[in-house]
Amino acid sequence: MAWFDLASFMGKHEFAIRRLHSFTGLVPVGGFLIFHLATNASIADGVEIFQYRVGLIHSLGPTTIMLLEWPFIFLPIIFHAVIGMMIVSRGKRNLRQYPYLENFRYTLQRWTGVIAFFFIFWHVFHMHGWFKFDWWVENVAKPLGGKQFDPANVITAAKAIQASPIIEVLYAVGVLSCVYHFVNGIWTFGITWGIWISPRAQRAASIFCLIVGLFLGGIAVTALYGMATAKESPQTANRVLVPLPMPGVPAE
Repeated sequence: MAWFDLASFMGKHEFAIRRLHSFTGLVPVGGFLIFHLATNASIADGVEIFQYRVGLIHSLGPTTIMLLEWPFIFLPIIFHAVIGMMIVSRGKRNLRQYPYLENFRYTLQRWTGVIAFFFIFWHVFHMHGWFKFDWWVENVAKPLGGKQFDPANVITAAKAIQASPIIEVLYAVGVLSCVYHFVNGIWTFGITWGIWISPRAQRAASIFCLIVGLFLGGIAVTALYGMATAKESPQTANRVLVPLPMPGVPAE
């Protein structure tokens, strides 16, 4: 479908598309963001804890993970990102003319959306290489610096981030942009769906979103700090990828 046809289709169905865009940003994409950050933040308790969490996820098996990832994570992210970029490209900058808090938040929502778009695109390549085919991994992803994460040895994620101060900064900016974009998206979701339309309801929603943002931002900072300071130990190297007993808890 040509680009102008896609734009025309969006124009005809803008009401439904914008609501689906808002919904996918909150439920599958936002839910995965929380889960992903919480899992990564467990590295602050030690690499063994993080290895245990990752082992639980990957013990589902590659086929099951693929069947869960594509319909519930990747496709919603792609849809949300493409529609979001179209919305940004059609928008006009008017912060100087209307320097109000709500307009600043909306403008920041656009900026963080663009940052999140490119960050996620790069992050998936950096850690996972986009595709898992052996030829692609060995001849494309790894030579270009991708596929750095080995779920059987999770310290590889920390090492990939610690490889350069620039990479650490990129992760900090990207992750915090994702957090802001999601949290402010909760507020705009309520506007889009008519959940809070009165000034009083909007003020209450702003307080709620602020609390959620601070909480989720704390999780994000914990994950970033844990990745930046994690060290490998003999106990965490080359762990078998199965749901191992929780460290400190005797096996049954």
